[in-house]
Amino acid sequence: MADARSIALVCATEASLWKELRTRATAVSKSEPALAPMLQRFVLERENFGAGMVQRLAERLAPSGQDLSLILRVLGEAVAADPEVLSQMRADIRATLERDPATEHALIPFLWFKGFHAISTHRLAHVLWTAGRKELAIHLQSLASEHLAVDIHPAARFGVGILLDHATGFVAGETSVVADNVSFLHEVTLGGTGKARGDRHPKIRSGVLVGAGAKILGNITIGEGAKIGAGSVVLKDVAPHTSVAGVPAVVIGQTSVDAPALDMDHSL
Repeated sequence: MADARSIALVCATEASLWKELRTRATAVSKSEPALAPMLQRFVLERENFGAGMVQRLAERLAPSGQDLSLILRVLGEAVAADPEVLSQMRADIRATLERDPATEHALIPFLWFKGFHAISTHRLAHVLWTAGRKELAIHLQSLASEHLAVDIHPAARFGVGILLDHATGFVAGETSVVADNVSFLHEVTLGGTGKARGDRHPKIRSGVLVGAGAKILGNITIGEGAKIGAGSVVLKDVAPHTSVAGVPAVVIGQTSVDAPALDMDHSL
């Protein structure tokens, strides 16, 4: 018989994900009555995944309730402008289920994981940015930084299947580009060198694993399937399928798998 985790992985698709979330929410409401109001508000009273996500993100970005109606409207407008962001969010939930052993089912990241909430907020801010609503996008960035301790410029571009594990202190600058299926630990910086202008931030290719506290600085490329050791300062391009570590980072060797981001093995 499949375990709960494998069932959750299968359910991380469009209609089935929402069904899984509602089933879990119903069960948890019965077993933990203290959580029932939250589960009603974010899942059981919502008609679909998008409506639930907008409500959950809005309340994380406006926890005091001040400007909540404004944030709800803005997030709803972003979803309506580009419904594809919901597919991207579902892919991020799937990435969390696959790579984080602490995630037993989809309801956990949906309700509580600030890394998932932060990248989801960024996706909506990016929609606003590309639509020319730049000040409003920066307002969402500021709220995410204040309440989630994650600071991603709304112009930065992220693929799907992104895991921000723990997420506290994650920073990505304006011209950062991150491909699909990349995993970051907390306190990672995708930053500039402090003097360059224009295209000045890192480009992270698919399958890359970036350890906690790593600082990747400048318009450099981290090649597909590379691994960045925790606490490293990376100032030069990293070749595909290469492990680097240190301050400044140096080559340690070749990665043992094609996509370290997927197996989350931080050994070098």
